Amino acid sequence: MLVNRGGDPERDDYGLPPVDIEIPDDPRELDRDIQAYRRELRAERRHRLVRRLGGPLTRDGMVLPLLASCLALTLLAGTLLTMFTARHAVPNTLQTTSAPRRSSPPVGEVGGLLPAVSVTVGRGRSLSLRRLRPSVLALVPAGCRCAAAARQLKAQATAAGVPLYFVATGRAVAVARSLARQSKLSTDHVVNDPRDAMGTYLPHGLTAVLVYEDGSVRSIERSLGPSLQLESSLRTLKGASPQGLDDPDDTVVLAGQAGMRPA
Repeated sequence: MLVNRGGDPERDDYGLPPVDIEIPDDPRELDRDIQAYRRELRAERRHRLVRRLGGPLTRDGMVLPLLASCLALTLLAGTLLTMFTARHAVPNTLQTTSAPRRSSPPVGEVGGLLPAVSVTVGRGRSLSLRRLRPSVLALVPAGCRCAAAARQLKAQATAAGVPLYFVATGRAVAVARSLARQSKLSTDHVVNDPRDAMGTYLPHGLTAVLVYEDGSVRSIERSLGPSLQLESSLRTLKGASPQGLDDPDDTVVLAGQAGMRPA
């Protein structure tokens, strides 16, 4: 290149524009320029690497499936959370709104069910004692001289529309049959209690056990005489008991004048 005497560059023979070139006396003075050049190279390499790695993610073919997968996972997590929350909430709600259960009286007591035993009715028919409901179970002890009371009890039970049974065990069964005949009832109204299950009521003289339609005991009337007055109590036996008991043996058998029939 040609340089004029004033220090300004002149065009060379090839027609290139003038360039101001400064040639240092010591090569070490170029270290800063070399380091700057290397920094630019490293920055360019990092930029190309980032573009190479992040390029596929910025394409529509990768972004849309990724967003769809995230949305599906979010919906699945929400559904599972709702199911688990509802499963735990339902028992708590039922426990809060359900009414407390009332404990029923023991079997064989007033308010409780009759004993769950088999008895023999009439001429050898075996059935559960709890199936005799609603009813008046007249417990007949041995040596009972209670014909007048038995006839009065039969008259009041008939007026109330409730069947009457004479219940006895052992030798007292013959006495029960005699009372049934004197009360103008058939042998279908005589109950043989071989296990003496009705002895739990501790009968004294002629004893009447009044049984609701659901099989629970309304009351126990002991030592009955000819002047007994039970009509008002007998009329209530055809309805449900105040306890509303649930007897597993829900088959009801009534006894009419012509014998027993399933209800």
